Amino acid sequence: MNEAIGYARCSLDEQDLTAQRGIFLGLGVAEERIYLDHGLTGTNRERPGLNQALAAVRAGDTLVVPKLDRLARSVPDARAIGDRLTGRGVKLSLGGSLYDPAAP
Repeated sequence: MNEAIGYARCSLDEQDLTAQRGIFLGLGVAEERIYLDHGLTGTNRERPGLNQALAAVRAGDTLVVPKLDRLARSVPDARAIGDRLTGRGVKLSLGGSLYDPAAP
């Protein structure tokens, strides 16, 4: 069964993940399938929530991220994550739009 797995991150402890959770629920991601990193900047290489989300997705699943900047630290980092997911047969949804590595 193909599932939608969500990943959200907010950089500052004062920021709230409520808006990102709302996006996930609107895109069909079940609450228990949302992985979070709270209080971590994009430059922090240790993102346990992202590692858990990446471990949870299987071929045919979709990793859902509200915005690209919530997923990656840089364009090369985003491309590497996207390519790794594609290689595993996992789709990447950025704010509801599917990432296609073959698109220009």
